[in-house]
Amino acid sequence: MSFLKIKNLSVDYPMRKETVNAAKNVNIEVNKGEILGLVGESGSGKSTVGNAIINLIDAPGKVSSGSIILGDLNIQEDPNNIVKYRGKKIGLIFQDPQTSLNPILTIGEQLIETIQTHLDLTRDEAKNKSIDLLKEVGIKDAEKRFNNYPHQFSGGMRQRVVISLALCCEPELLIADEPTTALDVSIQSQILDLIKRLTKERNLAVILITHDMGVIAETTDRVAVMKNGNLIEIGNTKEILTKPKKTYTKSLVSSVPPTNKKISRFVIIENENKNKLEKNIKILKRWNKIKITKRNLIEIQNLSKSFDDNFFSENSKNSVMAVNNVTFEIKEGESFGLVGESGSGKSTIAKMIVNLYQPSAGDIFFDKICVSKIKNKYELMKFRKQIQMIFQDPYSSLNGRLKVKDIIAEPIKLHNPYITNLDLNNYIFDLLESVELSQKSAERYPHEFSGGQRQRISIARALATQPRLLVCDEPTSALDVSIQAQILNLLKDLQEQLNLTILFISHDLPVVRQMCDRIGVLKDGKLCEVTTTEELFVKPQHEYTKELLRLMPKIESIYE
Repeated sequence: MSFLKIKNLSVDYPMRKETVNAAKNVNIEVNKGEILGLVGESGSGKSTVGNAIINLIDAPGKVSSGSIILGDLNIQEDPNNIVKYRGKKIGLIFQDPQTSLNPILTIGEQLIETIQTHLDLTRDEAKNKSIDLLKEVGIKDAEKRFNNYPHQFSGGMRQRVVISLALCCEPELLIADEPTTALDVSIQSQILDLIKRLTKERNLAVILITHDMGVIAETTDRVAVMKNGNLIEIGNTKEILTKPKKTYTKSLVSSVPPTNKKISRFVIIENENKNKLEKNIKILKRWNKIKITKRNLIEIQNLSKSFDDNFFSENSKNSVMAVNNVTFEIKEGESFGLVGESGSGKSTIAKMIVNLYQPSAGDIFFDKICVSKIKNKYELMKFRKQIQMIFQDPYSSLNGRLKVKDIIAEPIKLHNPYITNLDLNNYIFDLLESVELSQKSAERYPHEFSGGQRQRISIARALATQPRLLVCDEPTSALDVSIQAQILNLLKDLQEQLNLTILFISHDLPVVRQMCDRIGVLKDGKLCEVTTTEELFVKPQHEYTKELLRLMPKIESIYE
């Protein structure tokens, strides 16, 4: 018998000019002891359904029709009932554990507070239960860590704490909304194994909301596919992924990068712009295209970076070695990948390459020039013009107060202060068209665009200075699989047409396989191995690399 029954659920958001139907007549049932995956692109209605279950639809949104039955309780008949059940019968795991935890309270205080709110236990009983929960989710030295603050935990450990909070009142339903999106492959695997184990041990009903089809393949029993607020397909996970009935589901599955072979292009759901190649040629007329020689553009020699742990004490002698004696090169025109767990040193290396961090030891050479020795203002400007960076979060990397045209114009005017307004505007239009955005986009603000569109604007800005090296630091981790495919195809096209060299940093190994010519694997700041992409995936040499590949979520596992 189903524990959760969602019948004909509709959620509307009345706007000034129209009403947005975020969910339309959705019917879903979830049994105890099973994990139901909820998938779809951003804006498909996945999180809306999850929020409706716990009555957290933001105003002016509302549940306009339908019912949500949890066991014997009809939540919609008396919405006040859900307040008692939220946290007690229903546990919640959100995407970002940092925002789910109170930074000024210890982990123990937060657990005790939650437990005593819903359960009739003394403080000592609540404390003992809290410590047992921390042990259950795999936190070592639970008695000691009980008194720690959230900032003293890693991202993966914080997510374990959030799971313990979700479980502390012994819920019967667990809603996990993108619980592993920001986590590297090893931590992701630990969290998913934990959810699967707890589902069976506690006989939980679980809804797992995610855009990662590899996670769906390896974790869920059934899957529901949503598009534009509609539930278009639901069934056994293997059946849905191997024999999808709907065209949209087929496209969604096809857009996932394979882990067992290399492909020339990512499959996208929407038809690509047929005139894209012609549009990109416009920017080529302005581009000082360098002939590829395959010589080393970047040479990193014995690079190290340590950070002093003096946040709480000026006299602290402790230091963290973020990068430890790393040596590799990036050839002109190639795409070089850096992979590894969070804290392995990937982003630190990237920031030293673009001269945001100074090395503690070793050297970085860009086109035979030592980066750390560039002191002259003119030479520094010349260097920074040739290296641009695309960041992980397209939301925070763009100035929300500026129009798109002004965001793109900034680096152009900085490096070419005498450019005419006419030429500047034409250049901005060409850049926007090269990333498949219309000229009208120039007059709009970042908040008016989707996440994928914002990332295209970030790419246009990065291309504005005609760089030779593009540093991409997790450029698609915040995007769903279909938008990811579009952005990655765009980067491939731009690299080919503009002879760009790319440093691609990611924890998404299937994406790295498709994007990179060679890969370097980092662990605890040290370089484990550097080899061609094919060699790394077929014949990894280091045990750590083998473990990363083993833990990588694979959509192909559904066929096993």
